Amino acid sequence: MNQDYIKVDPWSIIEEGFDAKQVKSSESLFSLGNGAMGQRANFEEEYTGETFQGSYIAGVYYPDKTRVGWWKNGYPEYFAKVLNAPNWIGIEVLINEELVDLNTCKSVREFKRELNMREGWYQRSFTALLQNGVEISVRSTRFLSLDIDAVGAIKYEITPLNQDVEVIIAPYLDSGITNEDSNWDDKFWNTTNVDSEGSQAFIEAHTMKTNFATCTFMEAKLFYKGSPVEMKPHLKKTDSLIGLSYKQKVEKGEPFTLHKFGGYTVSRDHKESELVQVAKDALFSATTLGYEGLLQKQKEAWAKIWEMSDITINGDVKAQQGIRFNIFQLNQTYLGKDSRLNIGPKGFTGEKYGGSTYWDTEAYCLPFYMATKNQQVAWSLLEYRYNHLEKAIENAQKLGFKNGAALYPMVTMNGEECHNEWEITFEEIHRNGAISFAIYNYHRYTGDYSYIPKMGLEVLIGIARFWHQRVNFSEDKQQYVMLGVTGPNEYENNVNNNWYTSYLAKWCIDYTLEQLEIVKEICPKDYARIISKTNLTITETDDWAKVAGNIYFPYSEKHEVFLQQDGFLDKEMIKVEDLDKSDRPINQKWSWDRILRSPYIKQADVLQGFYFFEDHFSKESLEKHFDFYEPFTVHESSLSPCVHSIQAAKLDRMDQAYTFYLRTSRLDLDDYNKEVEEGLHITSMAGTWMSIVEGFGGMRILNNQLCFTPRIPKQWESYAFKINFRNQIITVTVSGQYTSFEITEGKELSIQVNDKPVSLIPGKVVQA
Repeated sequence: MNQDYIKVDPWSIIEEGFDAKQVKSSESLFSLGNGAMGQRANFEEEYTGETFQGSYIAGVYYPDKTRVGWWKNGYPEYFAKVLNAPNWIGIEVLINEELVDLNTCKSVREFKRELNMREGWYQRSFTALLQNGVEISVRSTRFLSLDIDAVGAIKYEITPLNQDVEVIIAPYLDSGITNEDSNWDDKFWNTTNVDSEGSQAFIEAHTMKTNFATCTFMEAKLFYKGSPVEMKPHLKKTDSLIGLSYKQKVEKGEPFTLHKFGGYTVSRDHKESELVQVAKDALFSATTLGYEGLLQKQKEAWAKIWEMSDITINGDVKAQQGIRFNIFQLNQTYLGKDSRLNIGPKGFTGEKYGGSTYWDTEAYCLPFYMATKNQQVAWSLLEYRYNHLEKAIENAQKLGFKNGAALYPMVTMNGEECHNEWEITFEEIHRNGAISFAIYNYHRYTGDYSYIPKMGLEVLIGIARFWHQRVNFSEDKQQYVMLGVTGPNEYENNVNNNWYTSYLAKWCIDYTLEQLEIVKEICPKDYARIISKTNLTITETDDWAKVAGNIYFPYSEKHEVFLQQDGFLDKEMIKVEDLDKSDRPINQKWSWDRILRSPYIKQADVLQGFYFFEDHFSKESLEKHFDFYEPFTVHESSLSPCVHSIQAAKLDRMDQAYTFYLRTSRLDLDDYNKEVEEGLHITSMAGTWMSIVEGFGGMRILNNQLCFTPRIPKQWESYAFKINFRNQIITVTVSGQYTSFEITEGKELSIQVNDKPVSLIPGKVVQA
């Protein structure tokens, strides 16, 4: 049974009624972010119930020393942890000297949360009866500014309902925080200065080891009966906390309001000596606009984002809410402003996976950002990997590879591998292929070739060198084999000849050889520079070609499918539908030994290859492989339903495609995996977007041309989306009767719809 307390609404995430058992889940679901920082939806006031406190600063991390029982050569020395940053949202509230705490109140009623996705704000309201008999209503609204991304704002309003009261309200900053996720319970932060100046306060702190310097700051503005209140605060100060306490007599029925502006300045962006002054400048900009002015800017910024990225669905509010939640969280996590940043699987919503970069970015996120932003955003994601090429070469060297072979990390913050599960760190090497595929995908979609001679070819050469060295020649098979790997299906470790990994290796080498010839012809200066820098020789590339032309792929003549790995058919082939429901999910119910010996597939593996290289295989072959592998797939990875939805749509199995779509779009809202309290699945949310645009919309780039094969689930009346294709904005609307296209920005364009040519003219709606 999935959770069902989230109300269905097209533009908001809504919770009504207070349930302490839901607090941690809601802290994830109502999270906020602005690309530069983010936070879980923790209560501002004291809460002594179960909670997962979390505020995070983009790019700030700690190298938590690897903790393993048995050290192996080549093991990463640390696991990079996104740090729970100093808390700036805290507000201590006392009513007639009693602390407001929803865990200790006599009663809580009219509790409501709303995350307004259209406008980018989060609001919580409740009525509470305190132990001292005072009844109050509280309404708190907060947002993280897209306009001034160092700043967030809170409007905290208290109204006594049954008597006049004395209110003490004390906004504070606290750097005495710890991570939920820590290997050795290290001290992650060192607080160096705690200070205040009038209604402003500052905590300077730096991370241990990585030495990121930060200034956490705040400013308080008070209002009573709607008018500003000037009063000198009482200062509360320790080595790691500073609070500004204000006392006010408040009449029954009258609101007492705090506007709190807070946030972070960081040495990643400014000189350490200037962090306090930069904080003061940010506060000046925010308070000059005022809370309402800053909120209006927030609404305008989100309107601009939605103008391009929204997907509208008519006739299915659950599906509509799901896709907007996914698009909203993706934009909260990454906006493409800084090529030093990337997209962690949990974004700013939790600490699992370390907040680091995975192959999810290239395989799932890049298409979303290419189509809903300008191509510079996608370029920044590719530039991130180029900037880490030297580290990728070092990672490969640590494992014994030579001559500039590059192994990109499974998990990273700065290019170093920092994933500490042996079978993934050393063996899940298919991530290298996703990097190459992203370079190809960027050129295929944008038509911009410039990245390849400028940066991409060096990356491709490093990856091709790795694949060439990673295989070995089997005298028995008289072919090159790939031993001891883990494919995308992490429920099989240390297998031989994982088809997906081997197919990627062959494709990467072939693609690199092809790009070498193209760059040599059209960019001879870049070619000469790259050959000189990499010391690449004809002999070496000839050796690559021999490997690519003779890689072994396991195949079953009986089933007429490529085998996921050599021993796949040696397993006891019981389909998922025949498993006892009490065994699910197997990753929580079974031993790892039992999982590894089972045929069960965590996520698309062979089918991931069919997704990437769809045009390499016939529809009949896809159908055969889908029918063979999907019945063994437990979809216990967040990345699984989207790929299967796209392929089911391709096969005209719309009921199945819709079921998978609903699962990927509402994975967190309905908590399919029973783990949403740990944080959201941000990177898989891009897969949800792909499920509609590539799955139902059937968008592809074939022969350098934009193509569509539109389909619609029977549950929907119509749906519409926009894409930015080579700087042309195209609106696509699909209903049961027709599909329409309109270029709202750009020039005339020829596309294919259901294999027929269609000409699009700016400003004219064309039906197909």
